[in-house]
This record gives sequence, C-alpha cells and structure tokens, in this order.
Amino acid sequence: MGLQSQQILIVEDELRIRNLLRLYLEREGFEVDEATTGEIGLEKALRYDYDLLILDVMLPSMDGFFVTSRIRQYKTTPILILTAKDSEEDVIQGFESGADDYVTKPFSPREVVHRIRSVVRRRQAGNHDNLTFYRRLKLRDFILEDDHKLSSRGKEIHLTPKEYELLFYLATSPDKLFSRENILQNVWNYDYSVDYRTVDTHIKRVREKLDDISAGSSSMIKTIWGLGYKFEIG
Repeated sequence: MGLQSQQILIVEDELRIRNLLRLYLEREGFEVDEATTGEIGLEKALRYDYDLLILDVMLPSMDGFFVTSRIRQYKTTPILILTAKDSEEDVIQGFESGADDYVTKPFSPREVVHRIRSVVRRRQAGNHDNLTFYRRLKLRDFILEDDHKLSSRGKEIHLTPKEYELLFYLATSPDKLFSRENILQNVWNYDYSVDYRTVDTHIKRVREKLDDISAGSSSMIKTIWGLGYKFEIG
C-alpha cells in the first residue's frame, strides 16, 4: 500500500461515525483508510505510514489507549483520540498513552478537521523547520538525539515528537523559568485547541520517561508553583 501525504486511518467500530468522518475528511482532500477493531487498527498503523490516526477509546477487545501505547513503542505517527463526552480521565489517559490531541463525543466534524490540520501542521513544522537546528544535546548523563531518542548509560527510551520538542525547549535554557503560556506559544505554536492541562500532562510524561531511564532524574524539571517550569541540570 503506497501511501501519499495526508492519509488518515480511522479506527472506530461505529459505522455511522466512520462514514461521517470519511465524508468530511475526503471533502477536505484527505485520503481515508478504516479499521473496525483495535487489532486491525494496530496492524495497519504499524504496517503503513499514515499521516495521522483517529482512534476511538472504546474499541472491542483492544481499547484505544492500549493501541496508542503499542504504536508509540515503534512509531511517532500523530494520534487523535475520540473520547466520551466530559471524560477527563479518558483525556489524561490518552495523553499518557502517547496521543497528540483529542476530540470529545459528540463532536463537530469541522472541529475534527481543524484539530487534524493543527496536529499535522505542528508535526510537519517539527519535521522540517525545527529539525534543521536540532542537534545532539547533552543533559547531565543523558543524550537527547534529534531522532527523538533519549539515552543514558546504555539505556535508551523513545520520546514522542511533542515530548522531544518540550524537553529540548526547556533543556536548551537551563535554570530559566518558563510559564505555561511560554511553553504553549513556543512548543505548540499557540494552537488554541491546546490548553494548560496539555502542557502539564506532557511535563508529567517527560518526567516519567526520565525516571524510567534513570531513577530520580525527573527532578531536573522543576515546578515553580503558580509560575511555571524550569530545567535544572544541577
């Protein structure tokens, strides 16, 4: 399957929702593929190079969180999750699994298209503009590579593109205080669909990955209560 740019995989078990998303996405010029279960979606996501995945949380036998976390072990494809209305737990768990953004049900197809374009635009900016100046960065005992890998003393872990951008942004200005507003502006390019909770969730995930590779290393990212965050190499 030779995929071109702007191809999207919809992983959703409800026919009505799949058809609605396909209608609007194809109208906007996207090419659409579908999967009705988590297993099929995971297999397709790992086999082909889509530009974005739309994953429903409630899938038969294998839920969207598990699919997202498995994909993140191998790929950095942008992922947009569909969650139950007002389910904060789903949103947080989605981000922790590695999702880039979310839409709550019932949703407006126009909102979905907007969020897709925002995620793809941010990813393309990261892949082209930003990577021209990203270099290997040494952080205490860590090496941060421009392929989104973080390594320390023979151990290696993979960051999502947004986690990489966030850590790079903080670490290149050690001891400098960054408000969440600063981070939204510089890491998310002030995308109005992203809020402070997204920043906090990504900080939490980066800290967890720092600890996974070297216990206690999450302390390098300091929370300055009421003000923001800063990175301390020590």
